[in-house]
Amino acid sequence: MAGREQFEEDLNYIKQDILELSDIAVNALRKAADALYNQDKALASEVIDKDRAVDKQEHTIKDQAILLIAKQQPVATDLRRIVISLQITTDIERMADNAKNIAKSTLHLGEDHRLTIHPRIKEMRDMAVSMNKTAMRAFQYEDVSIAGKLSDMDDKVDHLYETIIHDLLNETATNPEKIQYVMQMAFSARYIERFADHITNIGESIIYLVKGESYKLN
Repeated sequence: MAGREQFEEDLNYIKQDILELSDIAVNALRKAADALYNQDKALASEVIDKDRAVDKQEHTIKDQAILLIAKQQPVATDLRRIVISLQITTDIERMADNAKNIAKSTLHLGEDHRLTIHPRIKEMRDMAVSMNKTAMRAFQYEDVSIAGKLSDMDDKVDHLYETIIHDLLNETATNPEKIQYVMQMAFSARYIERFADHITNIGESIIYLVKGESYKLN
């Protein structure tokens, strides 16, 4: 196989591994939010335990990328594609960490706490999932027009976050005994907001890959 064909094949393997890692992170977010709403400590513990697999796959992808650089010694756009792949992998690992932290909030609250989980946390989760789908499509096709859509989507997540925090502050004022609940709700909303921020980072990386210039989506 010619050097160029081998490079493209190896890079495609890395890309597929990144897409799979992204699916794992999103599934972790889905399960973490479900565990929070259902007071499911077992599911929350599963999310926490499986985060080790995310870390392991992150290291595998990075090792593959470093090996590809060593073998092919790419320059210009080819090198940029590998470097961007490494950056995206790091952002996805951080996304999974945020999902894990939501699961930890579920454990802090415990079972049978008889508290109502803020409904807009689920809206934030769903928007973050949709953002990730958009980001991965932009990554797969190296499409800046798709990546650009992430800015408005992230604004919606930020608005939901601000609404939740406003409601929680009111809750604290009228029910000070619920401070532990309020803290865990605020943390969970913040973790989803950060999850979405890492997705916008991915969008910015894609724009840099294609255009060779920095652009802020967040």
